[in-house]
Amino acid sequence: MRLANISDRLSLITPAGEVVDVSQETGGRFSPRIQDCYDRWDELLEVASALHRITGKPLADVPAGDFGNPAPHPRQVFAIGLNYADHAAEASLAVPEDLTVFTKFPTSLAGPYGTVSLPPGTVDWEVELVAVIGRGGRDIAAGQAWSRVAGVSVGQDLSERTMQAAGPAPQYSLAKSFPGFGPVGPLLASPDEFEDPDNIELGCAINGEQVQKGSTKDMVFPVPEIIARLSRITPLLPGDVIFTGTPPGVGVGRSPQRFLAPGDELVTYMSGVGEMRHRMQARG
Repeated sequence: MRLANISDRLSLITPAGEVVDVSQETGGRFSPRIQDCYDRWDELLEVASALHRITGKPLADVPAGDFGNPAPHPRQVFAIGLNYADHAAEASLAVPEDLTVFTKFPTSLAGPYGTVSLPPGTVDWEVELVAVIGRGGRDIAAGQAWSRVAGVSVGQDLSERTMQAAGPAPQYSLAKSFPGFGPVGPLLASPDEFEDPDNIELGCAINGEQVQKGSTKDMVFPVPEIIARLSRITPLLPGDVIFTGTPPGVGVGRSPQRFLAPGDELVTYMSGVGEMRHRMQARG
């Protein structure tokens, strides 16, 4: 199943590539708000096969500006650092033996197309697979974890590195939570949409130059292990968002270092969910 947040309405994408408004086609059984569907994930799965047979509007005809974040209002946002060995190496840090966890505040989340206002400092890019929880719980076994995932999408963990490195302790969460620093989308794809959900290509480019390209098979802690370890500590809730770490190629790890500038176009992609496009602009 593939979902999208189109014009602020829960939309299902059929195998034929057409858009179905779930609330309209179920007579209001489901809320038009996409965030609400994660609390009723099993019910949505039950009606999905019937919705797939409906003729809708071609996905290709939907304007980019109509797409929103497929999980715009999560109760919890988790982010995993140093989850690719080569990224840890470019940061001159050891590969962690356990999860390195921080958060992005929900107000940083944004849609897959638009502009990002750059604050003062040095803003870096980080393409990431984003997992959205469908069935929550505590102490979820890794072997059962994919069954708890509603779907995956692609996101950017944009990071202001000057603030991140300042102070007696790193300011990961604040430095990664400016408005627009957590875009996700355009589609959310359930794990069974992939031949192997633990091996998905993702990457990003700046002004047409590829700066990151990787595969989720290279994660230190794959998605099931992330879910298992997080859920040992805190309950995971339907609709929770997990940014799962970035492959190598970020700006702070380059020589010379490179950061985003006004006018840059950042294009971010992941196989199976499409691409995002964002134009950087000076903060007004």
